[in-house]
Amino acid sequence: MSKISMITGANRGLGRNAAISIAKAGNDVIVTYRGNEAQAQEVVEEIRALGQKAVALQLDVTKISTFPAFVSALKKALSETFGRDSFDHLINNAGHGEMTPFAETTEQQFDSLFDVHVKGVFFLVQAVLPILADNGRIITYSSGLTRVSFPGFSAYSAAKGAIEILTVYLAKELGERGITANCVAPGAIETDFLGGAVRDTPAYNEAFASMTALGRVGLPDDIGPMVASLLRDDNRWVTAQRIEVSGGQTI
Repeated sequence: MSKISMITGANRGLGRNAAISIAKAGNDVIVTYRGNEAQAQEVVEEIRALGQKAVALQLDVTKISTFPAFVSALKKALSETFGRDSFDHLINNAGHGEMTPFAETTEQQFDSLFDVHVKGVFFLVQAVLPILADNGRIITYSSGLTRVSFPGFSAYSAAKGAIEILTVYLAKELGERGITANCVAPGAIETDFLGGAVRDTPAYNEAFASMTALGRVGLPDDIGPMVASLLRDDNRWVTAQRIEVSGGQTI
């Protein structure tokens, strides 16, 4: 029987790629999106074309007060679409970036980053925990910028560092249920992150490629399949880990 993976922010970018990769691996998928329902439905149709079940649900991870209503909608979708009362994998992908020097970072920028990348993850996991199946998986995205520094990412990287510590605690406290928790830390990737800076700005692309052992920046297809592989039963003994997927960036 197919397992069910829920991916936040899966209507575009790395989340979309992970959703498709997970479906190709034989899992059903719950796609969440903040505002672009049309994009999310395109992902759902692509997953269904692969022979897997899928549904899209609206979720803004910064609005903690809406989580009870979201969980109710999730329970309904699980029953009506999948014939289940639980799901197996939570992939915390939703996020955004800010590239601002430390001395110029505003409180609003700081709060926005921590609301999405830390507070939203913390309380979403808490909210869905009663319907996350035993022996399930939690994957959260960190960043290569928690290991090396690059000017302008102090607040973003601090938020991702917090998520890495939270992951260790999730692994410890949920281990008695057989639930694993890991971080995937991409390096520089060609997506629309920061307005597509790495993808569309040759100077950035070349700079990051030059500091990467494999000689290029990453693509979404370098990340999604790795996430899908981490959900396989073969990796049931991997937990509390930060797994960098960067092509050997700055080593």
